[in-house]
Amino acid sequence: MGQAMAADDRVVLLGEDVGVYGGAFGVSGDLHGRFGGERVRDTPISELGIVGAGVGMALSGLLPIVEIQFSDFTCQAMDQIVNQAAKIHFMLGGAAHVPLVLRAPGGSGTGAAGQHSQSLEAWFAHTPGLKVVMPSNAADAKGLLLSAIDDPDPVVVLEHKLLYKTSGPVPVEPVRVPIGKAAVPRRGTDLTMVATGVMVSRCLEAAARLEADGVSASVVDVRTLTPFDAETVLGAIDETGRALLVQEAPRHVGFMSEVAARIAESESLYRLLAPVKRLCGLDTPIPYAPQLERSVVPQVDDVVAAARALAVVG
Repeated sequence: MGQAMAADDRVVLLGEDVGVYGGAFGVSGDLHGRFGGERVRDTPISELGIVGAGVGMALSGLLPIVEIQFSDFTCQAMDQIVNQAAKIHFMLGGAAHVPLVLRAPGGSGTGAAGQHSQSLEAWFAHTPGLKVVMPSNAADAKGLLLSAIDDPDPVVVLEHKLLYKTSGPVPVEPVRVPIGKAAVPRRGTDLTMVATGVMVSRCLEAAARLEADGVSASVVDVRTLTPFDAETVLGAIDETGRALLVQEAPRHVGFMSEVAARIAESESLYRLLAPVKRLCGLDTPIPYAPQLERSVVPQVDDVVAAARALAVVG
């Protein structure tokens, strides 16, 4: 964000505690000190107002980054996100754009219970007019965010809270990661695991453990839910003939249901050696108790067990 703000005076940041405090999860750091309160604005506790202000700023020529402190709080702002930001370009016949970036931490694992731990990506991916990205590592978090700021239309950037504590190599230069392109960080021959967000690292860890047992697994990082890179995902599945689709969100009507449907509607269906398997969170609110919280969301052991079972089918 600092590189984007230094390069373009139109880039502004607004949200609850993003200024003096440096962000609830420390993401905005010293930006308030570097760029001042006019461009890094602490807002009242009103998500509807925050996103509405961001939409207005975007229509007025600015490039706002709106941070919603927890993705769950987007519930308060869905009218502005779904009915305004996503639709204005179409309803005005292309005469206006809304270059809004909405950043929102999501996911479980911090003991924040049912109202602060949800994975709501399917809501946003279902809305025409919104682009939706979910970085799984530090380099992609930077590269996708820079691409989102460049984009003339609204982009929802969903950041998993557990990933804030991870690190990895990141280019110093403002390198962009293209929106709409999946990645394949690991290639295998026996099955393909398709994952989003924090589940990518869990799948990579599971794949390393499986290799010791003689099971070779590919891992696909979807990265962009909308627009969805079906070519890369289906190509990786074609190479192995087995697909394990992994998400933290509940199974029912989740994003991986869409991936499964894309497989069923494509030529990849005829290359499958086993039925498609989904490994998802349980259809329940996230519990507060740590042991219950872990039990309702796929962990590395769950990925390993599901992959082993799938690898011997067919």
